[in-house]
Amino acid sequence: MDHRGTGDPGDLRARNEYRGDAGTIGAARDAAAAYATALQVTSPAATPDARDNLLLVVSELVTNAVRHAPGRCALELSHQPGAVVVEVSDTSSRPPRFRPADFTGGGGFGWPLVHRLAAEVNVVVRAGGKDVRVLLPW
Repeated sequence: MDHRGTGDPGDLRARNEYRGDAGTIGAARDAAAAYATALQVTSPAATPDARDNLLLVVSELVTNAVRHAPGRCALELSHQPGAVVVEVSDTSSRPPRFRPADFTGGGGFGWPLVHRLAAEVNVVVRAGGKDVRVLLPW
């Protein structure tokens, strides 16, 4: 995990890049867990669910990147007062969309869940892909 920051003990940042293969989702979730543990030292979470919500949102966003965008993806985590910012970048220029839930294994659950847990969700389409930025209460 690449930790960066301004030197302020509450300014913990992490950025990880992945190949977009089968191990990416677990590796990203592990990176988010390590980030949450480090952040908890200087900025304790406001609710007991904050850590689980972070891991869930990271899992959903990275799963979407692996399933719907070919190639590499990146996860960036940062903190601001009362929130964790999760940003996942991938190679697809198609923004995520709401779709009916498929109870036979076809998905449709993750994007609504991300919106339910987040204080804010933004998608920026750029040359070569997109960035999905989620602000989670912390």
